[in-house]
Amino acid sequence: MKLKVRLLRIVYTMLMHLVTPVIIYRLAFRGLRNPEYFWRWRERFGWFKTPNFARRSIWIHAVSVGEFNASIPLIHALMDKFPEHPFVVTSITPTGSERIRKVLGDRVFHVYLPYDLPASVRRFLDRTKPILAVVMETEIWPNLYLSCSGLGIPILIANARLSERSLKGYGPAIALAGHCVRQAAWIAAQSQIDAERFLRLGADPKRLELVGNIKFDMEVDPALPAIGLALRQSWGEQRPVWVAASTHEAEETAILQAHAILLRRFPDALLLLVPRHPERFKQALSLCKSIGFNTVIRSEQSVPHPATQCFVVDTMGELMQFYSASDLAFVGGSLANIGGHNMLEPASLGIPVLIGPHTQNFEEIARRMIDRGAAVLVQSGSDLGMELSRLMADNPLRGRMGEAGKNVFASERGALDRLLQQSISLLQRAENTKGHQ
Repeated sequence: MKLKVRLLRIVYTMLMHLVTPVIIYRLAFRGLRNPEYFWRWRERFGWFKTPNFARRSIWIHAVSVGEFNASIPLIHALMDKFPEHPFVVTSITPTGSERIRKVLGDRVFHVYLPYDLPASVRRFLDRTKPILAVVMETEIWPNLYLSCSGLGIPILIANARLSERSLKGYGPAIALAGHCVRQAAWIAAQSQIDAERFLRLGADPKRLELVGNIKFDMEVDPALPAIGLALRQSWGEQRPVWVAASTHEAEETAILQAHAILLRRFPDALLLLVPRHPERFKQALSLCKSIGFNTVIRSEQSVPHPATQCFVVDTMGELMQFYSASDLAFVGGSLANIGGHNMLEPASLGIPVLIGPHTQNFEEIARRMIDRGAAVLVQSGSDLGMELSRLMADNPLRGRMGEAGKNVFASERGALDRLLQQSISLLQRAENTKGHQ
């Protein structure tokens, strides 16, 4: 088995080197839409200015916005517990990077995580000197994991999830993936299903525990209801308003079809459209206008006017306040086969939720919310439009759904405390060893 794993790692590393030119080309192509992809590209190969701390750091990796948002309570708790340690936070997307800078600023050292090439990984670890690696959710990179293991850096996979599709996707490389997850000092699984899949992948059962989903422990700003009310008053308090959040190109036509159906029954209805990726803001605006909707964008007009039918939110970090100003929320990435996005955010504010059938990234949460009457499953744009019309006409039902959502959110909290205790234990053990210098 050891020989097989070594051979698989060699093959994997060769393939990573071979596809690197394709990765760079893709980076440049995405940069045509979002110039941020052109910048800081050296970081993706481990080249960046060495931070000016000599002590060992606590490193948290959150691939993008959703994972980072989930990690915020843990980061704050670790900062309070270990103020003497520098913190490193990595992501791989510009949106994730922007969110990290906005929330944490210069309290942390932030860079992009390098591509999984041995030399790039080595440069990153040499510069950041981590004493603990906290990896959010499902990021399993062989060279990174094995390099950390070789240097004695404990890896904690926090809020760990693994979909059936991802598990099967490892194919013939499953032995290498299994060997990598066995390097983890601890795996904190979101659900029983995730825990079972990690065991099938090859995780050490002694280092795996069902902890729950840290997303239930996210911090909710108590000022949000007042902010939402102020927004509603500015654009018409009695208007039916729904938000389509974190949407993707493959589902936006269906969303606009749903809005057209809603407008037949509620002619003054307003759609707040929030695309997932900034490079698609202009495309979403053009799509709304091409269908004939009266459309304005957030950056040009701070609030919609009475005739506005679609309001495209082309700014970052404002989604929660628009949730708080809505009667209903559709959470994107679920009509398109993306896997869904965080439906707990609107639920925490008592906003009824609609989701499509593709929610494998939030499998357990989606099931609980549907079972407890906090969310409605839709299959298509026409289905979404009919459900929107039904729910907009039934205030008591929306109220019950909103309360059910808040109850789901409140009843599952506690994963943060369990995760924090294990993080403290790993750090204390690492402090008592030489670790990575």
